[in-house]
Order: sequence, then C-alpha cells, then structure tokens
Amino acid sequence: MTGLDEAIAARLKRNADGLVAAIAQEEGTGDVLMMAWMNDEALALTLATRKGTYYSRSRKQLWVKGETSGHVQEVRDVRLDCDGDTVLLTVRQTGPACHTGTHTCFDGDLLLGP
Repeated sequence: MTGLDEAIAARLKRNADGLVAAIAQEEGTGDVLMMAWMNDEALALTLATRKGTYYSRSRKQLWVKGETSGHVQEVRDVRLDCDGDTVLLTVRQTGPACHTGTHTCFDGDLLLGP
C-alpha cells in the first residue's frame, strides 16, 4: 500500500516502469528547476509531507530533494496535467536545484533561442 488516494491513483497514467514525470517549478519566478520521476509512494509522500520526494531509476529507491545537500524543496502545490502522465510541483527551493550546483537543471545547453 502506497498511501496514495485512490481517486488520484486512478487518474495517473504511469509508464511501463510505473512512474510519472514530475516537473519542479519555482514559486514566484516560474523557473523550471528540474525534472524527475515519481512512483505512487513518492507522490503520496510528497503530498503528505510537502517535501519534494522522487524515485531514482538508477538506485531503484526513493529520495527526498535536499536530504543530503540541504537544498530542499518545500512543495507549495501539486497539479496533474490533462493526460495524467505528468505532475507539476510548485516549490520554494532552498539553494541550487540541480545536482551540478546550478539554480536549475536547464541553465545550459540552449538548443534554440529567440
């Protein structure tokens, strides 16, 4: 049992690994900070604790953003997209969001500009 509300669980469209994409967006600036994956348990914990909790595909385990770095995400709201396959978290980010130390994971590698 994951603790995820049945009505929410029924709306999710998970990939073959049982995951949904999760986008973290900064409250106030609207900056897209990062993309990660969530399983039902990670989403349930995020909703219950208001801490960005994700699923690591490489480690095959849950992780809480900032657990080791101190760069935590206080989750302000959570929305499900119209298709049910992506979750949008609005967060208050403490410190850099990217594991490389940058504000967002989208600070570099501009593929197309104005």
